[in-house]
Amino acid sequence: MNQKELREIRRRIQPEHNSITHIYGCYVNGGKEIIATLEESLGLMTREEQEKYLALLKKVLSGALGKNLLDLSFATKAVMDGEEYKALYELRKSEGKDPALREEFYRRVIDHTDMDGENYLILLAFDSYDVPRHRKDGALDDSGQVYQYMLCAVCPVKPGKEELGYAPDDRRFHSATAGQIVSAPQLGFLFPCFDDRAANIYNALLYTRDTQALPQDFIDGLFRVEAPLSAGEQKNSFESTLSRSLEKDCRFDVLQSLHEQLGERIQLHKESKDPEPLTLSLGEMGQILENSGASAEEAESFCRSYEADHGKESILRPDNLSSVKKMDIATPEVKIQVDPKFSCLVQAKIIDGKKFILIDASNGVTLNGVPVEI
Repeated sequence: MNQKELREIRRRIQPEHNSITHIYGCYVNGGKEIIATLEESLGLMTREEQEKYLALLKKVLSGALGKNLLDLSFATKAVMDGEEYKALYELRKSEGKDPALREEFYRRVIDHTDMDGENYLILLAFDSYDVPRHRKDGALDDSGQVYQYMLCAVCPVKPGKEELGYAPDDRRFHSATAGQIVSAPQLGFLFPCFDDRAANIYNALLYTRDTQALPQDFIDGLFRVEAPLSAGEQKNSFESTLSRSLEKDCRFDVLQSLHEQLGERIQLHKESKDPEPLTLSLGEMGQILENSGASAEEAESFCRSYEADHGKESILRPDNLSSVKKMDIATPEVKIQVDPKFSCLVQAKIIDGKKFILIDASNGVTLNGVPVEI
């Protein structure tokens, strides 16, 4: 899925825009025991309740593609014979109306979800979207394409804080507890994906709040597919491979130039409004390394090493590798954060045999917010 297709489905998750009739769910305690199940008619809810349930489900379509949202691809054999795929397909086909399929699904999620002993709520919803066709004159036609999909959210449930609350009966404030509060989802997914504005039964879109490490047990238990690297894993692998490849020649100016170039590409991609995520092949990354001052041998070493770890067709996402918001420069004692647009104001120098980080202070300096003179 690309960003444009994601926004199109997100816009549906509102009371007046979707055809969701029921919200299904299962409340689970820290011991993996089912406390309660729910089957609520959306039409019988108050507007406020509708919005709260839908907001939780909508959250699993939020975040950045390649970070919080990851494409999971089923192999043809898994689609034909896979137990996990069949369970998802049959549940989606039933639109949640089969209690036995729901129960089987809940149990699968419970068996493969670790919430560190917290209670949590599994939410399920099913929607059918009559995908319109956009005419050149801006009008919409019926394309005849119906996209049927399911959304799942796994939300931690935490005790509410004890606070003061007003009691109208005696016109006084008393200690009050909000009870059990459903938090934003920690995990979730959309199945199947909405690719080229149609159902792609070979893909699911995984949501994870934690971008550093993927919920591998959850992925294995529900999808049984080879998962991509998480954003954190890709960054760590990139930095480790880069450090090994450049070895003693991992110079300040090379890394500075590398992150400047990655930042420029991220910014240009953002300005282009291209809905497809920005990616780089290993060959493109090797060229950027050479343009940053690395030797051809070092760039080739990086590509070979990364390919050995992650495969020849590896792609890298610059926004997982570099930030357009800050550049961190640190020694064991001091840490400096620099806006990447102004990284040129920072230099590494050797003066009288000592190594220094120099910052151009021509435009003034403040110390704890107070302007000072140098």
